[in-house]
Amino acid sequence: MRRADRLMRLVQIMRDGSLHRAGDLARATDVSLRTIYRDMETLAASGVPIEGERGIGYRVTAAITLPPLNLTMTEVEALHLGLNAVSRSDDPELSSAARALSGKLDAVMPEDRSRAPGGYGFAIYPFADAARGFQHLPILRQAVRTRQKLELLMQDKKRIVRPLQLDYWGRLWTCVVWCETTAQFDEIRVDQITSQRILPSLFVDEPGKALKDFNRLKA
Repeated sequence: MRRADRLMRLVQIMRDGSLHRAGDLARATDVSLRTIYRDMETLAASGVPIEGERGIGYRVTAAITLPPLNLTMTEVEALHLGLNAVSRSDDPELSSAARALSGKLDAVMPEDRSRAPGGYGFAIYPFADAARGFQHLPILRQAVRTRQKLELLMQDKKRIVRPLQLDYWGRLWTCVVWCETTAQFDEIRVDQITSQRILPSLFVDEPGKALKDFNRLKA
């Protein structure tokens, strides 16, 4: 597991706000205690609101807000697309400024404040990895709004999913889905989608397969 992927996994584990011992986190991510201690320091430095210490445990304490700037999902997407383009500029000063601004934004958002804390600043996530996922966001956003099923190709495997919600983690986007292929909920990373296709069939909420059921499982 790459370090960036492991850090994301740690945030997902701790997003419930409970106290998690370093040993349990180490076993869950198959690394040493020393690595977990370094990861906690990295996440804290990236703006993730973590409290705790060695020998006791760690917890994510709260969502980070950025008042009075309340951005929609589409506005966040546009912002990061623009920053990504500027960061690749031949002008070193502009490129550096874009990356610095992106890091500052990553450290103080999420965008969705209508539910329990779920997406946190994740400034350490590689820019190039996140950029690969931008191309898939328009279709995913449309499918969430219109409740259309999607066929996804991920790691050479096809999956039929019901997209329920897009989440922002700071450069990285995930999508909560009910996967008809595996018959369970999943949080897929948008940057890991190889291709996607909108299917002609729509979906409706069914017991055990709706977003409220996913949120209840995460509570």
